[in-house]
Amino acid sequence: MNGVEVFARRAGMIIIPFVFLALVWQALSLVMPPYTFPPIPDIASRTASILVDWTQFSDVLATVARILAGLTGAFVFGALLASFMVRLPAIDQLLSPVLSFFQGIPALSWVVFAIIWFQGTETRIFFIMVVTTLPAFTFQVVDALRGMQKDLIEMVQSFRPSRWKMLKVMVLPAIFPEILTSWKVNLGNSSRVVVVAELVGATDGIGYQLMQQQQLFDMAGAIAWTMQIVFFVIVVQQIIALIEASALGYRAISERAL
Repeated sequence: MNGVEVFARRAGMIIIPFVFLALVWQALSLVMPPYTFPPIPDIASRTASILVDWTQFSDVLATVARILAGLTGAFVFGALLASFMVRLPAIDQLLSPVLSFFQGIPALSWVVFAIIWFQGTETRIFFIMVVTTLPAFTFQVVDALRGMQKDLIEMVQSFRPSRWKMLKVMVLPAIFPEILTSWKVNLGNSSRVVVVAELVGATDGIGYQLMQQQQLFDMAGAIAWTMQIVFFVIVVQQIIALIEASALGYRAISERAL
């Protein structure tokens, strides 16, 4: 079986379940009221109209910018906390229970807290995005740092590298795969959180538009706006996969060798 056949087979395995789901939905639209199960062509038309209408697509970009800003802030802050936790056991003992406690707080609770604490909408959403993804980023970077091989670290240190050289040659290559994984995991979580955050107080974004569709009982519009966040997650996931394939190609070679 050549590469084209393998690709076609995998693509078919991915597409067939969605085709089946679309057929079931279309069948239900024939017997159910249109405001509960709108026809697939109506959903497709609404989805396409968002992509080609700048006034609507700007709401998609607003949500995308909030997700990327929140994830970047959480990752940078989480990486700093992780470095301190690995180096200083006292900091680890202090922060680990606090971060675990934060992980147990629902996103909706953070939305309420943000509304009480902050005035600006963007400040509220950024705070919610950071605080909900920070614990996962921190723990994942901590695990990646602690997972580095001790023998390899000692060997590199025997050459007396500078801190920057140690970071560039040893630390970053060792933890890079886990960092990519953490971004893939937190990307899905953040996409759900940002919609909840935009439902309260925002005047733009996908969450705001979903609230408008709910008030109009417009199911086709609600699904169309939901698909925008799904498209974004899929695109970013594919970008991360390309980075993995480019930067971590040696893993595929070692797997085939096994």
